[in-house]
Amino acid sequence: MSTEYYENPLITRYTSREMARNFSSDVKFSTWRKLWIALAEAEKELGLPITEEQIDELKAHQSDINYEDARRREKETRHDVMSHVYAYGLQCPKAKGIIHLGATSAYVGDNTDIIQMRDGLRLLQKKLAGLLYRLSRFALEYKDMPTLGFTHYQAAQLTTVGKRASLWLQDLYFDYQEISRLAEFLPLLGVKGTTGTQASFVDLFDGDMDKVKALDRVVAEKLGFARVVFVSGQTYTRKIDYMVLSALSGIGQSLHKMTNDIRLLQHMKEVEEPFEKSQIGSSAMAYKRNPMRSERVASLARYVINMAQNPADTASTQWFERTLDDSANRRLAIPEAFMACDAILDIATNICTGLVVREKVIYKHIMEEIPFMATENIMMEAVKRGGDRQELHEKIRELSMQAGSRVKEEGLDNNLLELIAAEPMFGLSMDDVKTLLTPSDYIGRSAQQVTEFIEECLQPVFEAHKDDLMRDVELFV
Repeated sequence: MSTEYYENPLITRYTSREMARNFSSDVKFSTWRKLWIALAEAEKELGLPITEEQIDELKAHQSDINYEDARRREKETRHDVMSHVYAYGLQCPKAKGIIHLGATSAYVGDNTDIIQMRDGLRLLQKKLAGLLYRLSRFALEYKDMPTLGFTHYQAAQLTTVGKRASLWLQDLYFDYQEISRLAEFLPLLGVKGTTGTQASFVDLFDGDMDKVKALDRVVAEKLGFARVVFVSGQTYTRKIDYMVLSALSGIGQSLHKMTNDIRLLQHMKEVEEPFEKSQIGSSAMAYKRNPMRSERVASLARYVINMAQNPADTASTQWFERTLDDSANRRLAIPEAFMACDAILDIATNICTGLVVREKVIYKHIMEEIPFMATENIMMEAVKRGGDRQELHEKIRELSMQAGSRVKEEGLDNNLLELIAAEPMFGLSMDDVKTLLTPSDYIGRSAQQVTEFIEECLQPVFEAHKDDLMRDVELFV
């Protein structure tokens, strides 16, 4: 590791080796060469005078890229694509004259970007499936465990620990659907020429429009794509970049929300993220167990969310058929959004593998608040015994205010139940009241909702990714 110059922490600290490699120079430039080979093969198949010997020569040097030759040439020409055409030609003297035949720079640049994004989406798709599986096991394990629900971060009716996790799961499931759709849908730019009219290829094929149309299709098939964009300028519309990074932003939004909830729960000592034996929570306060994994996810998720603004700006400011103010921005925004998204999925999977639930703390918090939540049931029981609902409702309101004041202003325990039992209007003893305080009576269909959601929505995902579900993730730091 170099210590002399800035290094991108997305690569050195956070993202996986697979995602970093996907956007590496080796993958980029070997894909350029793969595109040149596919173009030459398709042109030969459609009748242009290209020999098998030339194509074999190109294939022999697809991966052994002579970077120094390309770098020297680019210093002279200030053009990266033509520098690599030149370098490839040095290695392939017989095929030199047919490399990049009829194409423009966007042929290799844009098509490679689409290929890298598709492959990146497929990697994220697998990691999403694994995260969904890990989190679903947690949701199922705790689907019946009552816990306080919160609205406005104020104690509300009960839910369950697993039901709350299912809210996180559903957000991530929507993200999985969108990532999967894009991985399947993404079209290649194909072979479109300098302004998208394919004019150079019309010339090459002596005006045979059918062959030019076929060239687009054949090249796409060779590269594993079912479709190309129907129309383009020199580049594919940059809205595609926005669509992709918006989906990544969606993952960031979901994981930011999830880890925010975990951080709040850890503050309440109800649920904690994993904490290793030798882990240090604070440099000053040795007793602390800071939720550093969740904080890291939130931090990187914010980066992913904001990165989607770059392709939005780029798409809206393109001029006519092509302008180059997109290039430098896209070199940064697209790979970094993918690498940051990859990192938060890995960290979140690590978190969900070892979440700790403090059942006694959760029960204590429930019992502090349940007197207020039980008032509806208490009132209904009193009505069954002959009470007037309207009068009972008003009396419960008065007693609730009295008990709430005692808790908030005097710092004492909630004595609402004692006040109700002492009020003759209700006709209930303390034992009668306590029978109405079983937390599991207040969780509605929480457990069934968790089970039904996982069985109906997530099980097909798990079946499609059987080999991706139990991946262990170790953090770099």
